[in-house]
Amino acid sequence: MSQQGQNLFSKVWDAHKVRELPGGQTQLLVGTHLIHEVTSPQAFAMLRELGLPVRFPNRTFATVDHIIPTEDQNRPLSDPLAESMLSELERNCAESGVRFFGPEGGQQGVIHVIGPELGLTLPGSTIACGDSHTSTHGAFGAIAFGIGTSQVRDILASQCLALARLKVRRIEVTGQLPPGVYAKDVILAIIRKLGVNGGVGYAYEYGGEAIEAMDMEARMTLCNMSIEGGARCGYVNPDEKTVEYLRGRPFAPQGEAFERAAADWRAVASDPDAQYDDVVTLDAAQIEPSVTWGIHPGHNIGVLESVPTPGEANDDERAGIEEAIAYMDLTPGQPIQGTPVDVAFIGSCTNGRISDLREAARIAETGHVKEGVRALVVPGSQEVAREAEAEGLHLVFEKAGFQWRQAGCSMCLAMNPDKLIGRELCASSSNRNFKGRQGSPSGRTLLMSPAMVAAAALAGQVVDVRTIKNEGKH
Repeated sequence: MSQQGQNLFSKVWDAHKVRELPGGQTQLLVGTHLIHEVTSPQAFAMLRELGLPVRFPNRTFATVDHIIPTEDQNRPLSDPLAESMLSELERNCAESGVRFFGPEGGQQGVIHVIGPELGLTLPGSTIACGDSHTSTHGAFGAIAFGIGTSQVRDILASQCLALARLKVRRIEVTGQLPPGVYAKDVILAIIRKLGVNGGVGYAYEYGGEAIEAMDMEARMTLCNMSIEGGARCGYVNPDEKTVEYLRGRPFAPQGEAFERAAADWRAVASDPDAQYDDVVTLDAAQIEPSVTWGIHPGHNIGVLESVPTPGEANDDERAGIEEAIAYMDLTPGQPIQGTPVDVAFIGSCTNGRISDLREAARIAETGHVKEGVRALVVPGSQEVAREAEAEGLHLVFEKAGFQWRQAGCSMCLAMNPDKLIGRELCASSSNRNFKGRQGSPSGRTLLMSPAMVAAAALAGQVVDVRTIKNEGKH
């Protein structure tokens, strides 16, 4: 009797399993631990109280991203609390021997951007970070979890986590994506179909022709928002694109060791006869540029669609739709296209990479930011900023009336000076449109792709990016 093939999740989980715990959870070895300034200070303090050292400091890597300002990063930071948090992270890293990628070193950035670009994110590994969007790293065929502060403590102390094994749902996106449709639109379409809680208890494996055709940065966008669909993690099987992306990265294996590692990475991919707990299929040709209209990522529609009418919804959804429409100050049945915007934000761990900036610049160079619209472009890392500036993208944005900023999380969650004011409505390339997410308790957010954000900035309202033609170099 032949043995059934395994999916990648099972292979990686089993390879990192230390033991089964009495309560039914698995003690799992964490290969790479990423930390930042927000969720780590309390964890280090707990270790000090317990008299415990960081067990494997060479497996933990740190940066500053959430609180770092994007206009002026000179020390001391203008916000005393931000300066205190950054200083505490520096102290904790120095005392424990953890490598810190600070602003002065040229490798700082959003943790989920610098991990891959430095080669810290490797296929077949387990990765954890005290940040919900750690699922981003699954684009490389890693199993990557967002964790809480007490779990950050556990990893620092033991390099292990206690986790319940997940079911695995295979999500196939068949066919080819139409022009003007990006990975951001794909993940929003998936969340719309399955719901914001549809992935609870699951890992999502993304596959199919449309996913295989994506470059690594698009796959990162896709995996980044797995958590918004309720999944604990999401991943794409590693392939030749994965291998070539990692070749030559600073922390990736080098020379012959790289070729040996690449063979292992290819082997960790799901077997052709792998079994899944569930399989869902989407047709890429049916996916349109998407825009959120409500107060969670599942509240999204195609740009040519209209805001839902509560009376047409089922009883379970009606109250939530009514609440969202009231908060967003929209009208049931109104087209989402034409909705005025006050702010445009391009950046975040979802869409702050060089390919995102190239697509946004291609749109930006067709016009100028509408009078009265505040538009920010924030590269996801110092390396992304260097690449963009070498290509002249910053000049394209500035000429079009966008502000070109330094690397950081910026207005994604506004733990820094980049915030919405009052009832401002923001076209955003980030990942969450919750109430108050972007810094104002009454601020409003429309999630969309970077190209769609750029188009909205020029028009001063939501528009279909497919109507903007540009045959230029970007």
